[in-house]
Amino acid sequence: MSRLNARQLAVVDALQSELSPGSVLVGGEVTGRAAGIWRSDTVQAPVLVRPDSTAAVSTALRVCSALAQPVITHGGLTGLAEGALTGPDDVVLSTERLQRVYPVDTANRTLLAAAGVTLQAAQAAAEQADLMLALDLGARGSCTLGGVAATNAGGHQVLRYGMAREQILGIEAVLADGTVLTSLNSMLKNNAGYDLKQLFIGTEGTLGIITRVRLRLRPRWRTQETALLACDHFTQVTGLLAALDESLGGTLSAFEVLWKDFYQLVSPAQKPLEPHHAYYVLAEALGSQPATDAERFTAAIADAAAAGLVSDAVVCKSGAERAALWAMRDSVERTLEHGPASIFDVSLAAASMESYVARVRDCLRDEWGEACRMWVFGHAGDGNLHIVVAAGTGDAQSSRRIERCVYEPLGAAGGSISGEHGIGLEKKRWLPVCRTPAELDTMRRLKRALDPANLLNPGRVIDLQQPAAQA
Repeated sequence: MSRLNARQLAVVDALQSELSPGSVLVGGEVTGRAAGIWRSDTVQAPVLVRPDSTAAVSTALRVCSALAQPVITHGGLTGLAEGALTGPDDVVLSTERLQRVYPVDTANRTLLAAAGVTLQAAQAAAEQADLMLALDLGARGSCTLGGVAATNAGGHQVLRYGMAREQILGIEAVLADGTVLTSLNSMLKNNAGYDLKQLFIGTEGTLGIITRVRLRLRPRWRTQETALLACDHFTQVTGLLAALDESLGGTLSAFEVLWKDFYQLVSPAQKPLEPHHAYYVLAEALGSQPATDAERFTAAIADAAAAGLVSDAVVCKSGAERAALWAMRDSVERTLEHGPASIFDVSLAAASMESYVARVRDCLRDEWGEACRMWVFGHAGDGNLHIVVAAGTGDAQSSRRIERCVYEPLGAAGGSISGEHGIGLEKKRWLPVCRTPAELDTMRRLKRALDPANLLNPGRVIDLQQPAAQA
């Protein structure tokens, strides 16, 4: 307890008297925890609260508000924008004990679940009811629904089904002062006043802590057709996207693009396609007609090849082959084997991707020469690219130089500094690249209105004070 300051001691005393046993952890029980699944450091805050209900979350925030104690929310810790980092004066509120999954409402095709439930567990609950949760991420086994909602996560199937926002019908959240806002709508159409759930989707826990979500489910797909396609020019990639989307009648669910360097890094020794092509497209269609879907998928690829949009192709013949292709796409950790690496998540129109990537490469070469390595891949079908850069020593100065090369060209391209991972602490200074002064001011107004003392995830996304000019 010696590491706790006077305010933290008061918080611990109050919460231990009001919450169930095991709800409050202190000292080494907290600081021994990993700060994130992609990080090697540990939690710096010496206090962690683990509420087991919405009422307990309300109690925790009411106590922290009364004592002006900043609170940092922890979910599955899969984020990449430093949103979960803590300092020694913070208190962590973890959703790890909010684990309830309610029975699926099959008539209305909805699922109600607590914020600490993993995406994979929610997917499994939907599948048991012969339905589908149309959201899938590589971190499905670790990421939690509260974090998925709070960051408006994207993933593999955004092209067809949209971001997390499109899967969420209702939300329950707790405001900074402990007020419980239950807005667990179950209807597809509800225009009765403000749609309050939108205040908490994508705002990264800065306006309230999500405790439960009601998710929209969809008919489960019956067929899954997957192929890896090679292209030698980016005009083939964009043409292929349009051709497949049209030919497959709306069933195209994923259109992932791997630039050559990334494909060469992550593909197995027995490569599914030769490694000399400029781009590799992982295309997938989810359908409901077992008798005809495979034939239509193969025909669509044949037509694209005949139109000069595909240089080579392999179509999966089994679930094992499909899993191997997706595992290759999700092998982001391979980029971390080459020294300190910076991972970026940007969004822009497909037509601008080729020139944007070229500008980033040129800038990095000017800064680092041949000592720099860069890999590009992502959900190009929905405009989202992931860029991994290995250069420098991982220090703050190196990071700033790399960030400048990646983020500055987005302004001219009309792009965004975040496609799906959020802003957190890491990207906040770059927000003016893709948000106007009026937008930034409105964000501050919302934060002041719902969290005037700046206690919830302070410093994330937006500063309450006017920031200094962009460096």
